[in-house]
Amino acid sequence: MFSNGQLIFAAIFVLIFTIIIFFSYKKDKKTHSKSYKGIKWVGLTFAIFIVILFIIKQILKY
Repeated sequence: MFSNGQLIFAAIFVLIFTIIIFFSYKKDKKTHSKSYKGIKWVGLTFAIFIVILFIIKQILKY
């Protein structure tokens, strides 16, 4: 399906992309902690909302 060259390129791309994202996040960690205080509560609320929607869907399915 994919040639060896394409698989090698994909593996190298994913590795380098992951390394760049890691170092970019590490560099901006202080800025993120100041700018995005309380973001974990927004994420938690969103996750709970999705779970509630899934439960309602399962209840109404029967």
